[in-house]
Amino acid sequence: MKIALITENSQAAKNAIIHDALISVAEPLGHQVFNYGMYTAEDEASLTYIMNGLLAGILINSKAADFVVTGCGTGMGSMLACNAMPGVFCGLIIDPTDAFLFGQINDGNAISMPYAKGFGWAAELNLQDVYRKLFDGARGLGYPKERAEIMRKNRGILKDLKAATCNDMLTVLQSVDQDLLKAAIAGKHFKEYFYANAQDEGMVTYLRGLTG
Repeated sequence: MKIALITENSQAAKNAIIHDALISVAEPLGHQVFNYGMYTAEDEASLTYIMNGLLAGILINSKAADFVVTGCGTGMGSMLACNAMPGVFCGLIIDPTDAFLFGQINDGNAISMPYAKGFGWAAELNLQDVYRKLFDGARGLGYPKERAEIMRKNRGILKDLKAATCNDMLTVLQSVDQDLLKAAIAGKHFKEYFYANAQDEGMVTYLRGLTG
């Protein structure tokens, strides 16, 4: 699995802590982690929680990433922005129980976490435990197990509902404020990671034309 980490400006100073916790769990399980920044609070390319969502939409819909780990001060803003994107199903995750239930019941492709609210002593241990519940073993098995089939059915209904209410991602890219879009993909390693992994030629062509 290709996992993308996205950190917005108010919590950028914690990127290294979050990244270290993520790779310590994900990489031994055979997953790849791509850190799209922000890397420090002083980065020239600054991401807002709204840009987190837009970038998550780009990565998931182009298949440059299979899963997005993001967040903000409370986790709420990034979650809302992610869920505004076609094909992105983002849960607000605070603790390992949230992570387990989200993975088994909702089987989404993105999480948003609070990196200010409640982020105190041993926060890195909570991050590691969350990532273990998400990435170690199969997801979407249901909880409780006897409700697995109805949960699977509901996930399909929700996917169809979102497809009916959202534009495709290329249309989103063409329709959003182009300065906002340019800012969302201005990160130091975006071109390096994205173009090596993206599988949607329409999106690749459009973004190459936008940035030159």
